[in-house]
Amino acid sequence: MATKKFSLICTAAVAASALFAAVAPASAGDLFGRRDGGSIKDAPAEEPRRCSFSFNVGGTTDYVFRGISQTQEDPTVQGGADATCGMFYAGVWASGVDFVKGKGGPGSGDASIEVDLYAGIKPTWGPLTFDLGVIYYAYPSANDAPGAELDYVELKGGVSGTWNNFSLGATLFWSPEYTGETGDVLTAEGTIGYTFAAIGPVTPTINGLVGTVQSLDSGSLQADYTYWNAGLALAVDKFTFDFRYWDTDLSNNGLADERFVFTAKVTLP
Repeated sequence: MATKKFSLICTAAVAASALFAAVAPASAGDLFGRRDGGSIKDAPAEEPRRCSFSFNVGGTTDYVFRGISQTQEDPTVQGGADATCGMFYAGVWASGVDFVKGKGGPGSGDASIEVDLYAGIKPTWGPLTFDLGVIYYAYPSANDAPGAELDYVELKGGVSGTWNNFSLGATLFWSPEYTGETGDVLTAEGTIGYTFAAIGPVTPTINGLVGTVQSLDSGSLQADYTYWNAGLALAVDKFTFDFRYWDTDLSNNGLADERFVFTAKVTLP
């Protein structure tokens, strides 16, 4: 099913790019990154932008999502694939999960794998990149508790930009029925980062995030809360090594306590 989605998105993106190239003025082409800075008069006719694909696989000492461990604080393997066609993108990502300590049987609310399917567009305006997309979080073969299905959908809207190696971003996620059928939930995140000059083959980046999960249905969530992280990422060729501190303002929840997490990932090509 994911392969069919990628094919449809790529076909639509190529057709849209060809139409835009035929009717758009040069200034609009520059805005969307379609010009390479050379002479338009002497350049050959533009071809539609080709799609690009990448794959990633890695491991983490603890899969933390919005400040809460998804693996009972144990390590797991993760991986995914992404396709980009101009401003259009789509992808799939999977990770091991473990929501219930011990062996969770039928109706326990436990799961062993999370698979995320996502797609959207990333138009640009000057130094800003916008991200408008949808994410479907699936938990195949999950032992859903009665009336508390784990699968859910979120809509995403964000904007980010980079200035002199500094990066800033803000994103809103909205789900009409959050995981566990806990109702209408809005999540807001803000990010900041700085990328240093390369030191030999290593490019260091420091970055951080602050987010908040807010229920829009009174009393549907056990608790609204705030989470944050800060860390150092080291990029070495196709490898990324991430050292990160996580914490939340939740109390009496050991899976949301402060913790350090190490993640290593390789991305191809």
